Amino acid sequence: MTDAPSAPSLREALPVWTKIGLLSFGGPAGQIALMHAELVEKRRWIGERRFLHALGYCMLLPGPEALQLAIYVGWLLNRTAGGIVAGALFVLPGAFVMLALSALYATYRSVPLVEAAFFGIKAAVLALVVEALLRIGRRALRGRAAVGLAVAAFLALFAFGLPYPAVVAAAALIGWLGDRAFPGAFAPAAAKDAGDDGDAVVDAMFARGELDHAAPSGRRFVRAAAIWGAVWLAPPAAVAALTGVDGVYSRIGAFFTLTSVVTFGGAYAALSYVAQAAVGALHWLTPSQMLDGLGLAETTPGPLILVLQFVGFFAAYGSSGSLPPLLAGVLGAALASWATFVPCWLWIFAGGPYIESLRGNRALGAALAGITAAVVGVVLDLSTWFSLHVLFRDLRPVHFAGLSFDAPAPTSFDARAALLAAAAMVATLRLRLGMGWTLAAAAAGGLALKLLA
Repeated sequence: MTDAPSAPSLREALPVWTKIGLLSFGGPAGQIALMHAELVEKRRWIGERRFLHALGYCMLLPGPEALQLAIYVGWLLNRTAGGIVAGALFVLPGAFVMLALSALYATYRSVPLVEAAFFGIKAAVLALVVEALLRIGRRALRGRAAVGLAVAAFLALFAFGLPYPAVVAAAALIGWLGDRAFPGAFAPAAAKDAGDDGDAVVDAMFARGELDHAAPSGRRFVRAAAIWGAVWLAPPAAVAALTGVDGVYSRIGAFFTLTSVVTFGGAYAALSYVAQAAVGALHWLTPSQMLDGLGLAETTPGPLILVLQFVGFFAAYGSSGSLPPLLAGVLGAALASWATFVPCWLWIFAGGPYIESLRGNRALGAALAGITAAVVGVVLDLSTWFSLHVLFRDLRPVHFAGLSFDAPAPTSFDARAALLAAAAMVATLRLRLGMGWTLAAAAAGGLALKLLA
């Protein structure tokens, strides 16, 4: 253990977090798989056991779990500064791209060549999501009980439309009760590989007593909660004071602040809530615009929940008042992003030490192992949802005997999307082509198909 490498400095970690931020396509599945490949497999900065433990905690939180996982690992390695840098670099590239795309969409609405490039990219993202599903499944499913729980989670979400928080809570309860009834059935996945984390940097730091910042402390908890609570809430409160409680910016700040604490279940769960309110109640967007925003978010790096920035942009763009519409949209997007993403640092900096202290707790470990198994079912559900929307142009709701899901119309099958997705799968799964090259080639393929049509 004494020969284990020391923690990378913040300067050494900076290019790695930058790379993750620029290449984090494919939604949470692809992003978590990318972090696993870069941080666990390639660099051994964190071991499998701690990675899955942290992922289980982040899955319980409201907001984007992949962003929270990046903050968690950055915080373990380089304290508060590391968490700030890791999280900021994870979200900022996509935020800038999404802002540019929102302005482009608002100005032109339909640019054929850009649309064709996005068509190819979406097909490639499907391949990346499938690769992520295989990667996560191989590591998280250890035994029949875990496989069964993953299948049950998928069916609960896809076939019965159960809410994600209920599925996660049920998975935690099943893991805890299952381990009590059948010891070892839901042991944490990495715990079955005794000692496999010994060469990981974070575990070596723990052994040398260098993780004092990850030890529980009531004083640090209060300080983190006070500082990050103020950082999170001060801008929306200041905007409300300056523009009035009935102004559009005040409504944007209040809406997305509330959204950040109630949207458990990842991006798609958040989208259900946001679409219902922003489209149906507040009339900030049309249903078509909401779907277009989701399509743009799926082609950018960073959390898929960046679509909320698109919503904030058009909420202000449509009620610009005396400001130029594009400037109003930029301010609305910035406010929505701030209210959505800043709480992630609060959850990690305040709660992370207590989660670290419970790593050896068998009951918590079994509950988190249940959640980890269910995560595979969640990723499979997201992969299925994405596949249907990429490969078919028409989906029809099915309601039968308690089942509720979208079924594709066979005549709406998109052979061009299937061709691009198949080529991307060969590139990623067989040829091991890098993510950036795969996306670039798929965009070029989409353009070529457009020009040949």
